[in-house]
Amino acid sequence: MDNQVNVTYIIIDGYVNIDKYGYLYFVIMFTAYILILCSNSTVVYLIWIHPNLHEPMYIFIAALLINSVVYSTVFYPKLLIDFLSDKQIITYSACVFQWFIFYFLACSEFLLLAAMAYDRYVSICKPLQYPTIMRKNTVIMFLVLAWLVPFCKIAGPILQNVNKKLCKFTFKGIICNSTVYKLHCVESRTENIYGLIVFVNLVLLPVLFILFTYTRIFIITYRSCREVRRKAAQTCLPHLIVLINFSCLSAYDVLLLRLEIDFPKTVRFIMSLQLLVYHPLFNPIIYGLKMKEIYKHLKRLFCRM
Repeated sequence: MDNQVNVTYIIIDGYVNIDKYGYLYFVIMFTAYILILCSNSTVVYLIWIHPNLHEPMYIFIAALLINSVVYSTVFYPKLLIDFLSDKQIITYSACVFQWFIFYFLACSEFLLLAAMAYDRYVSICKPLQYPTIMRKNTVIMFLVLAWLVPFCKIAGPILQNVNKKLCKFTFKGIICNSTVYKLHCVESRTENIYGLIVFVNLVLLPVLFILFTYTRIFIITYRSCREVRRKAAQTCLPHLIVLINFSCLSAYDVLLLRLEIDFPKTVRFIMSLQLLVYHPLFNPIIYGLKMKEIYKHLKRLFCRM
């Protein structure tokens, strides 16, 4: 449906009992948003101000947490407005922007986790070569690639869809993702194939690389002394937990789109909230509590306060 200035609006039909629980949803999600901003920003701040945390592993962690802040800042304000509104609508251009941010940051996260896996592999399996391999320029290159490659690969098809004609104006979800395709009058087979290629390149291959890398680390450390095994477990376990958590949440999106499974509305709503709340809060908690050096600085900060 178009208004006077020819702006296309989409009805968001993913909320459950919003008339009854709208204010409760608002309080819960606003609290979650504040916690996400504070927890992620605190860990990033600690990494920034403490020189002993200016190492590749912590820089990659900071990049992951910055992604979480950006992700939440894009989605939460619209979500909070919806909870207090009589009608839940979004412009098609804003929906496409959400779609872009959703996949750009998701793919970036997988590449950053792959960079962290490589960093751990070099640190544990090739400690003498670590300073020469993981130089400042190498870390910068990994960071640039982790953001630039997804940006370029996701931006192309998104721009092609900005001016596409819509035949449906009701979106079954609360945040815009690839299921926006279902609103188009004509589905593009080429775009579906391209999306599959992007999925393989930016999700599947990084995950396989991460699993291969950590398998190599655990095989090598198993043959080493107890101290090396302890160090490997301390630094690798948080990354693996984050990877498993994020992969499980991403699998829902793949099932939703590629297999076209028609989940009940309540399941869609709960899973969308998991993507919005669970993962952005999970990362700083895991890295803050499980990474020894970060935890030390966190403890000092709270003791001062």
